[in-house]
Amino acid sequence: MPDRPAVLFVCLGNICRSPLAEAAFRAEIARRGLDVEVDSAGTGDWHLGEAPDARAQAVARRNGTDIAHYRARQVRASDFDRYTHVLAMDRDNLRQLQRLRAPGTTARLGLLLDHVPERVGESVADPYFGAADGFDATWTDVSQGAAGLAAELAAWTPTASRN
Repeated sequence: MPDRPAVLFVCLGNICRSPLAEAAFRAEIARRGLDVEVDSAGTGDWHLGEAPDARAQAVARRNGTDIAHYRARQVRASDFDRYTHVLAMDRDNLRQLQRLRAPGTTARLGLLLDHVPERVGESVADPYFGAADGFDATWTDVSQGAAGLAAELAAWTPTASRN
């Protein structure tokens, strides 16, 4: 079990929602002074090695962070032991993670917006096939999730229960 929190954000291709969640969460933990390992990945393999979508990069830049150096990767079996929290952006990806997860692994699985009390069970909208302003809405969603998760992890201990 890791001795500090480690969070993996997951969407389908790892070029929109999950890199934005990673960026928003990195900003939030830096603001709070938290020591957390952070990464993002996709359940699919279509964009391996690619930088985030240009629209995702633009919204991140407008919000003070550069994600141009991020590169898409696919979820690996080892992620379920490396990370204390594996957080999907939507229910479809959560179901895929539940299928990929081997019995006995230690990661908590859930949705990012489960960390926002009034949004439990909700998915972060996928902006990929829409207009650029959809990425602003996604940024708002992932920022809310990042803030809620960081608040919870501020009190994290290695012996916290797992689900």
